[in-house]
Amino acid sequence: QVQLVESGGGLVQPGGSLRLSCAASGSIFRINTMGWYRQAPGKQRELVAAIISGGSTNYADSVKGRFTISRDNAKNTVYLQMNSLKPEDTAVYYCNYATKNYGLWGQGTQVTVSS
Repeated sequence: QVQLVESGGGLVQPGGSLRLSCAASGSIFRINTMGWYRQAPGKQRELVAAIISGGSTNYADSVKGRFTISRDNAKNTVYLQMNSLKPEDTAVYYCNYATKNYGLWGQGTQVTVSS
């Protein structure tokens, strides 16, 4: 089994920055995709950014140029650096770990962008 532990959410003013971390432990498959999704009240969960074990990345158009996803394969940890945050970025952010045959969600961390 795999476990995910997220950290780094909180309250930040518009224009500010936050960094989210998600550490995976357990039976980690060498080839995997880790990513961040978010869900705002009344909206569907959406992809924010994802990174495969080889390093290729994918971003939602709404965060391109502001957010950066990265990973440390030695630590099985994925990071989401969020800059120039906007009120519309407010949501619960969920870490996701996926292989060809398996997927797991983290517990979620709240990010609130407000003055």
